[in-house]
Amino acid sequence: MVGQQPPLPTVHLRRGAAERIHAGHPWVYEGNIDRLPSDLRDGREVQVRDARRRFLGTGLYNSRSRIRVRLLSRLRETIDRDFFTRRLRTARILRERTMPGVSCHRLVHAEGDLLSGLVIDRYQDVLCLQITSLGIEERLPLIKEVLLDLQPNARVVQRRDLAIRKAEGLPTDPPSDGEEEILVPFGTLRFHVDPEGGHKTGLYLDQQENYRRVTRLLEQWDARRILDAFTYQGAFALHAASLPGRRVVAIDQSREALDRAERNARTNGLDTGCSFLTANVFDWFKAAPKDAPFDAIILDPPSFTRTRASVDDALRGYKEIHLRALRLLVPGGLLVSFCCSHHVDGSTFERTILEAALDNRQHLREVARFGQSSDHPVLPAVPETSYLKGFAHELLCP
Repeated sequence: MVGQQPPLPTVHLRRGAAERIHAGHPWVYEGNIDRLPSDLRDGREVQVRDARRRFLGTGLYNSRSRIRVRLLSRLRETIDRDFFTRRLRTARILRERTMPGVSCHRLVHAEGDLLSGLVIDRYQDVLCLQITSLGIEERLPLIKEVLLDLQPNARVVQRRDLAIRKAEGLPTDPPSDGEEEILVPFGTLRFHVDPEGGHKTGLYLDQQENYRRVTRLLEQWDARRILDAFTYQGAFALHAASLPGRRVVAIDQSREALDRAERNARTNGLDTGCSFLTANVFDWFKAAPKDAPFDAIILDPPSFTRTRASVDDALRGYKEIHLRALRLLVPGGLLVSFCCSHHVDGSTFERTILEAALDNRQHLREVARFGQSSDHPVLPAVPETSYLKGFAHELLCP
């Protein structure tokens, strides 16, 4: 038929390798594949079929990646401009529904928005892209066109410094020197952000809803002396300091991050309520005087593990910081803890916190649970989309 599209190259899966894909997971690993065309080009669109030749979806192929195919659709369709228009428009509508009026958020959460290999963070008129798929990178001009159609005044930038890009066979560049810093509303405050040069894309957008919730808990518990460990650019610390009469100590080992945290404090008129210390949190806890307790302690460390093989070591690290933090918490005080590794599930993380308390002969009461902000949507069939978990515990009086 004139104008009919030629059939896509087919990736056939091994027997028994399709159950996870049938359930909704978009990744096809090298070991899942039975056969494929010998001349298949990296970045090419392919169709995936199981061992019974049942159609599973359309995706993008990359022989240099451990994830050989990233499925983008369960339909037979072309990954073209119209496709990205539908996906990106749907992603924008979800944010408008779940975070109305918020101008800084994650616009695309990769698999959570059915766009494996693509993350887009929005800071008002700046859209910062992180691409970890060769097929998505090759279609970057189309994506930029669609983004500018949806938000004509936007400036689109790309981060190319992610280590995972090298594993995917993609070029990597160092981050910028921070000359493009902008001031944006974040939570109830304003923060200086460098989307191109800061860690991640500048701010921990996945914690945005939790800053409000934790601040509310600090107010309810009337916590006056507050410790924010692993403060990064001071988001938890400054939201806590925005409450009247609070004294906040914020610790991080990155002097660069603390410099920006101090700027954020001055910008919001909160510099007199915060003190910022450059230190390794583990070392600081070991040396901290036991006669200077806190009414609330917030622990929001970076991920202690990026692989399943190192989970045991990570749990020992989590237990250590909670052991020492609890010794600096007053009875009736509030301990707020976060873990951002999807390899550590919520039950295991909370059990580690409770084991630390037990070793200290202390007892805790759970008062709140946290997850990632709603602009980081979770697909139950894709565990990797759910990674941030947190708990607030009250230290019970003896």
